[in-house]
Amino acid sequence: MKSKPLSIALLAISCVAVLSLWFAASVVTPALIADYGIGPTRAAMLTTAVQIGFVAGSLVSAILGLPDRLDPRLLYCAAALTGAVANAAFLFVEPGSTVSIVLRLITGAIMAGVYPVAMKLSVSWAKNDAGLLVGTLVGALTVGSALPHLFAFAGDLDWRVVMTTASTAAAIGAVLVLGVGIGPGFKNAGRFDPHVALRALKSRPLRLANFGYFGHMWELYAVWAWLGSYIAASFTVTGMADAASNARLVAFLAIGSGALGAFGGGYLADRIGRTRLTIIALAISGVCCLAAGPLFGAAPGLIVLLSLVWGVSVIADSAQFSTGVAELSEPGTQGTILTVQTAIGFAITVITVQGLPAWVELVGWQWAFLPLVLGPIFGIVAMARLRNLPEAAKMAGGKR
Repeated sequence: MKSKPLSIALLAISCVAVLSLWFAASVVTPALIADYGIGPTRAAMLTTAVQIGFVAGSLVSAILGLPDRLDPRLLYCAAALTGAVANAAFLFVEPGSTVSIVLRLITGAIMAGVYPVAMKLSVSWAKNDAGLLVGTLVGALTVGSALPHLFAFAGDLDWRVVMTTASTAAAIGAVLVLGVGIGPGFKNAGRFDPHVALRALKSRPLRLANFGYFGHMWELYAVWAWLGSYIAASFTVTGMADAASNARLVAFLAIGSGALGAFGGGYLADRIGRTRLTIIALAISGVCCLAAGPLFGAAPGLIVLLSLVWGVSVIADSAQFSTGVAELSEPGTQGTILTVQTAIGFAITVITVQGLPAWVELVGWQWAFLPLVLGPIFGIVAMARLRNLPEAAKMAGGKR
């Protein structure tokens, strides 16, 4: 049997490489708008199609029980290779066309065979360190999501180079996962049960935990998708030379730094409580939403600091919502309830990712992120109410 450290390391590296597909088209959207005259609605669809695809793929995978019927490593490998091909095919169609959006939809759908499967493989090695392992995988998701910004920075935003590099990285990640071992704790999850799914909204503790996650998701992917554009616009206002190129590097550092937030959030949540950690993280990211307006056009150093703090805080609580829901769920129902949580959460991201460009047309980049503060506020209220329930003692070993 392969060792735990080697398996987790290979899995994390593979996830970073494969998940670079997620925002590959989003990062090059400004270049596509300039070169092909794509409208804001179509441009936003290049990102929201991935979100919609992931929701659909997750539900299909859960209903068919694919991770339980197939070797999870082979499923992951096949999905990653399919995503690499779909992303590469984007090079041969007109950007912004219906076909290009369908290709992004396919890319999102195959992520359901990558990220959730990677989480299951990781947890199979858990022994009193599940929070740490989940945080590690969320950190890998974060770095992978940031990676296209680095590709763009290195390639001076030649969108073909960015897309090709992302597909190549995903193909390498697909091969790496074959070297990952399956831990002794690997268990097949129960099949998707729509009756059980209703408990996610009927049970008050589960409902509040899910509401916290929904508030978090209202903000997260919109920040990841559009932070680079905000930074570029702010740098341009200050008259910075190479504003767009510098913005890509800062966006990579900001989003990638979220790996530290995910890892640190998991470590702290096990010690101070999941509700407390999530409330703190939501409060910090909510303040960043508000601060982005007054700081627009400020000294670049302040924008860099804002971006780094935002990048760490916006993802620090992510894994804790899923872990908390699993702890609050009855044994044998976690898979279904987590599927519901993920599906609704990613469906919510479509609203903010797709709607933000239209909002920017009305108010400009200075106040682009103001509507996102509603998510942290909603999440804080939900988690504060959950904290006061006796059921909250089921999470993090009784720590609230």
